[in-house]
Amino acid sequence: MKRALITGITGQDGSYLAELLLSKGYEVHGIKRRSSSFNTGRIEGIYSDWHQKSSRLFLHFADLSDSGSLWKLLYEIQPDEVYNLAAQSHVRVSFDIPEYTCDIAGNGALRLLEGIRHVGLKTRFYQASSSEMFGATPPPQNEDTKFYPRSPYACAKQFAHSITVNYRESYGMHASCGILFNHESPRRGETFVTRKIARAAAKIKLGLDSKLYLGNLNARRDWGYAPEYVEAMWLMLQQDQPSDFVIGTGQTHSVEDFLRLAFEQLDLDWREYVEIDPQYFRPTEVESLRADASRAQKHLQWQYRTELDELVRIMVQAETAFLTRPAITTA
Repeated sequence: MKRALITGITGQDGSYLAELLLSKGYEVHGIKRRSSSFNTGRIEGIYSDWHQKSSRLFLHFADLSDSGSLWKLLYEIQPDEVYNLAAQSHVRVSFDIPEYTCDIAGNGALRLLEGIRHVGLKTRFYQASSSEMFGATPPPQNEDTKFYPRSPYACAKQFAHSITVNYRESYGMHASCGILFNHESPRRGETFVTRKIARAAAKIKLGLDSKLYLGNLNARRDWGYAPEYVEAMWLMLQQDQPSDFVIGTGQTHSVEDFLRLAFEQLDLDWREYVEIDPQYFRPTEVESLRADASRAQKHLQWQYRTELDELVRIMVQAETAFLTRPAITTA
């Protein structure tokens, strides 16, 4: 039985990856941060009490800011594969807390790589890189495109990406980077623009809200469906030789396009409900991202399957179902 360690397992990608690995027979270990409230909602469907002998999913307290906790887990678990998905991943927020963002998203990867090296593991390592690293470089973007980061988050991701490549070349590690373009799902964080739009549309339709405040509607992104993207992560670590791969659909749409599709799902005209709030604009904007994922298609045989209109439908329907669920009462 293969053993995997996932940082960021309680996030969108981590939860879908855990499900995928469990379906493939893995024993899965995940890192979670200590919190005064439960933060494991995305994995409740697959988590069972570790006292049960049949359990193959285990959670551990650790943090990417704490080398000791990471190295201890690496030594104890001895994972065959490590997936580093954890980060402060909200681009706009990274301008407000740049030091923390860079420590977790950047130095966190270094701490893991150093841990793998010093513990002496022969594990395979996946680094979650980001299309935000391309920043102001015109699309389409592929593995050879110049990085031009436009936010503290993107700068941190570029460091994590580069240090992973350096450790691969310096120490012969099987370390690969997935440069994933935007990927969404009903499990996306509520402050991210796609989830924010889907939830607002459902609330407005149900009479629970009347306004949605957004920033730049002209920004263009390459949006895909998150469960398909974690398949690419796994495929990268199954290759004989480590490498880096761009993952995306090759299509680009504006925030306004996403907004229109979401409100049309509920027979609403978004222009009647949306207002622009300058606080949501970034100090430096990334205008357009579009993936050239031909290398992944050729070497990983990976291909996206979900078009944007279907992705939007999935997200809006999930929000509507959540908001209209029967209330849970307690005695």
